[in-house]
Amino acid sequence: MNAPAELRRRADIPAEYRWDFTPIYPDWDAWERGLADLEAKMHAFATRQGTLSQGPQAVLDAYRGFDEIGQLQYLVYCYPQLQRDVDMADQHVAAQYQRVSAVFARFDAATAWFTPELLTIPEPTMRGWIDATPDLAPYRFPILDQYRRQQHVLDAAGERLLALAGPLDRAPGRVYQELSTADIVFPTITLADGTDARLTPGAYHALLEKAARQDDRAAAAAAFVGNYGKTVHTYAAIYEGVLQRDWYLAQARRFGSTLEAALHADAIPTAVVETLIEATRAGTAPLRRYLRLRQRMLGLASYHLYDGFVPLARSDKTYPYETARELTLAALAPLGEDYLARYRRFVAGGRIDVYESEGKRSGAYSAGVYGVGPYQLLNHNDTLDAVFTFAHEGGHAMHTVLSYEHQPFATSDYTIFVAEVASTINERFLLDHMTARETDPTERFLLLQHAVDQIVGTFYTQVLFADFELQAHRLVERGEPVTTEVLGSLYLGLLRDWYGDAVEIDDFYQWTWARIPHFFGSPYYVYQYATCFASSARLFRTMTTGDEAARRDATARYLALLASGGNDHPMAQLQKAGVDLTRPETVQAVIDEMDALVARMEDEAARLP
Repeated sequence: MNAPAELRRRADIPAEYRWDFTPIYPDWDAWERGLADLEAKMHAFATRQGTLSQGPQAVLDAYRGFDEIGQLQYLVYCYPQLQRDVDMADQHVAAQYQRVSAVFARFDAATAWFTPELLTIPEPTMRGWIDATPDLAPYRFPILDQYRRQQHVLDAAGERLLALAGPLDRAPGRVYQELSTADIVFPTITLADGTDARLTPGAYHALLEKAARQDDRAAAAAAFVGNYGKTVHTYAAIYEGVLQRDWYLAQARRFGSTLEAALHADAIPTAVVETLIEATRAGTAPLRRYLRLRQRMLGLASYHLYDGFVPLARSDKTYPYETARELTLAALAPLGEDYLARYRRFVAGGRIDVYESEGKRSGAYSAGVYGVGPYQLLNHNDTLDAVFTFAHEGGHAMHTVLSYEHQPFATSDYTIFVAEVASTINERFLLDHMTARETDPTERFLLLQHAVDQIVGTFYTQVLFADFELQAHRLVERGEPVTTEVLGSLYLGLLRDWYGDAVEIDDFYQWTWARIPHFFGSPYYVYQYATCFASSARLFRTMTTGDEAARRDATARYLALLASGGNDHPMAQLQKAGVDLTRPETVQAVIDEMDALVARMEDEAARLP
């Protein structure tokens, strides 16, 4: 095999494949003016303290003031944040980003009085004001939701103290990002053929997929994951800070656990996560069956986690970015011409940062900038996985587009709990499109393998991560120590519990937790990949089976879900679309789907040339 290509210089990448920041601000001078305008509006807003009880007009004026500030916050925050993510070493951008964070923290502290003051108005009085004031209608849900959360709101002094701690709350995530992205030195290994390979995140995953020799994969995994082990004590100290912060905030707001605190804002019962973990742990048999199939087909004496990226059939087919774009557009035709027209405008150029480059953060995401639209980060490497990543992030982008178009600012921000539905729906349409049109038996098998790997990565792996997070947080809740050894032992134990004797677990995987950004930046996030995956499976079936009228109705409900933004609690939004996550069979359906797909793979394997 060839050694992974060197990273591109950003200046050498054509402009159409890089982000255009000018729709946000034309230059840094304009950004400075925007920041000054933001600070002025924030200062003016503070003068509203003590006015809310004067009546519905005072409440309306305050919420409209919040809207003005919130829309400006998107612009002044995203302008440096996006630029930082494509060049983590740029200290000028990093400094501007820190300035914005400091301004936001001051505003949080200066407005800590708002919710406690709002809640001094009796709920029946507030409902009457809303009913009698049509202009308050856009704020009905966010206002009344404050009353639902009232028991966990502190007085003005308490809220101010918590707000003042905002920069400290965000510090562990910032330290982790700098350590794992800006300061990390990626290892270089020598492959069996004598070539050297520098293991950036993108190159590492490409190598695991392409390396035919198990010893090359083993060396790459040991070097890449082991690289985190070199500074694992620092990662452990950062993660303990995350856990202690979460438990402190939970206790400060009178929650019984960090999980309860994390789910309360979206009105999600803790049983959703606990049942998800329990049911998935009990349903690992199809996962182990798949891994044993992989071992047999690869002819391996022992099977390791680093063998999980190797295709069970080989193909020289590549998917340049333009191909990924056209495949995805064709696949999403069932969602209608209106959806496609919006998507074509989005992918036309300037909103997608396509290729990996020096200093650019790893992974992929879609970030909304209210008043401008979404920006999508990729690290496209021409693999089949990269095609599905493009479709995945495009689902997020179109969710943002439809939400911004149909919701007022107050309810335009959808929750994480719903976000991954749109992304995985896009992947399902893409898989269906490609499988139906593929005539080569090898390529069909690879697509089938991709479907199974999606369940492994988006469902099983994410629930395993959620299991780790929950157990790690409970260590702190019980007052038990959180050390490098404790975290490593916990992670290794989970790997052995989940994979059983289907995988030989290498000791260096004990450091895997240190390379999962969500653990540090967005705790209790990852379980939502699994719940959203289960939700999207249900929605996709209703949109693609049954008679035409039923499919059309299901598609309309799905698009209404995307357009609903944050106008209701996420479980209620999903129920309107046709998904009930309180029913255990919703989770079990994914496990059953996995079992059926593996059985089909076993049958199809015999037909491979």
